[in-house]
Amino acid sequence: MGDAETALRAGLRALQLELNDQQIAQLLDYQALIAKWTQVYNLTAVRSPAEMMTHHLLDSLAAVPPLMHHLQQAGLAQGAGLLDVGSGAGLPGVVFAICCPGVTVTCVDTVAKKAAFIKQAALVLKLPNLTGLHARVESVTQTFDVICSRAFASLPDFTRWSVGALAPAGVWLAMKGKHPVDEITALPAEVEVFHVEQLRVPGLDAERCVVWMRQKTTV
Repeated sequence: MGDAETALRAGLRALQLELNDQQIAQLLDYQALIAKWTQVYNLTAVRSPAEMMTHHLLDSLAAVPPLMHHLQQAGLAQGAGLLDVGSGAGLPGVVFAICCPGVTVTCVDTVAKKAAFIKQAALVLKLPNLTGLHARVESVTQTFDVICSRAFASLPDFTRWSVGALAPAGVWLAMKGKHPVDEITALPAEVEVFHVEQLRVPGLDAERCVVWMRQKTTV
């Protein structure tokens, strides 16, 4: 077992996230693919494998249990559609696609090479539930049950730009560092935060949280 697999399995245990051997292999292959493409296309500023494991994979994996819990509560464990906005190298979208095979994941990015990377990842990792889309999120007409972002934009901008892609009963899942009090205060009246969940990322000594939002039924 290599260092990366040892670190990944330890992290999954800490997160109490049970994945099968195929999913673990896909995550490791995904990290290797990011490293390979980054040499040419500069997908991510993080270069060292150990840092990539904590700052990319485990950071994204920490949001998987909250996502799974929401999907189960909403009766969407199978067949849900998820849009990852400003996906970059596919974090967290590709990680979600690996961990939640019943969810159809679309990663949208305005940078063509990043959307191309997602398409390549879907082929290499054999993920039929993953799609890469080169577009601005404002132009997306399909609707999704969950719209997520990680280090993409402020909460007001994220919700404003992507509201056209939110299904009627859909939710936003924003991965943030510290509790973004100022951003929450600045949200438009028609958007409400219904839960802020603190995350602990194994091996990462930094604050992380997930901000859950939805449109108010009456403004």
